[in-house]
Amino acid sequence: MQKTLKTIIAVATLISAGAAFAQDRTDWPRDLTIGTASQGGVYFVYGNGLAGFIGETFGINASGEVTGGPVQNVTLVQMKEHGIGLVTMGPMYEAWTGKSELAPGLPHTDVRALFPMYETPFQCVAMRTANISSVGDLAGKRVSIGPAGGTSSTYWPRFFEHLGLTARLSNSGAADAAGQIKDGLIDAFCFAAGVPIGAFSQLAAEADVVTFAFSDAEHAKILEAFPEVSNFTIPAGTYSSQTEDQHSVAMWNFAVAHKDMPENLAYEVTKLVMENNDRMVQIHASARATLIDNVENNGFLPFHAGAVRYYEEKGVSLPPELKD
Repeated sequence: MQKTLKTIIAVATLISAGAAFAQDRTDWPRDLTIGTASQGGVYFVYGNGLAGFIGETFGINASGEVTGGPVQNVTLVQMKEHGIGLVTMGPMYEAWTGKSELAPGLPHTDVRALFPMYETPFQCVAMRTANISSVGDLAGKRVSIGPAGGTSSTYWPRFFEHLGLTARLSNSGAADAAGQIKDGLIDAFCFAAGVPIGAFSQLAAEADVVTFAFSDAEHAKILEAFPEVSNFTIPAGTYSSQTEDQHSVAMWNFAVAHKDMPENLAYEVTKLVMENNDRMVQIHASARATLIDNVENNGFLPFHAGAVRYYEEKGVSLPPELKD
């Protein structure tokens, strides 16, 4: 009986400690801004939906903010101007090592990972009348590569250069680029976002367009030259005009925060997202990949202490170098 009583007391103590951890919010911010990207892209939808979910769950005034995308989001988190940023791991690694295009020479080593989001594939869209069917056909064409500071505008010029083609590049938000295609101001829009890309879907519904990525030869060259990307197949039917699978490449996206975010806030946000995938998929279909199994797709960025606590509770074995 005495041993049973001690066991009950011990369990109650653990439960009480866990509850205290979850309920102590004295150091939580009143406002939480999530850096997204341009309207018409997945970050904008995902980030604003996440903000709404956090706000209604915890009573925080959380909101998504339009930004230039991952490159800018990393710096906004590093400088504590945003509470959470949505980033692609290619630009994140460059910022981590002090090679950010936005803040060169400043290692963004105060940024910490919270949870995996989804893969970002690279894909293009053009009017069917332009007779463009692969990236190689863009030589000499007018091409929007998304907003400055985003993954798209960072990597498409590198891909073009490696493939030996020169295009007339411009920057614009996803929604604006879609409008420019319809108005004949540009020949193609090459972007990087979780699929389906809202701006592409809207274009396919309103105009006769084609979506395309790399030819087999181009695909092999990109995979060999850029180790930060992985093979990705954009399945047929992703857009109403896409009838075949398309070979592309992709990068993983993670949500990140500053290391000084309160530990229990990072814990609770990570838990909220990881344990409510149905709700996240309602926000955007790309969240089908927002799963605890995909934590392993971060190979360099330390996780926030609060996130580490959650993953260890769930039996996830994190490498020592990824624990804050």
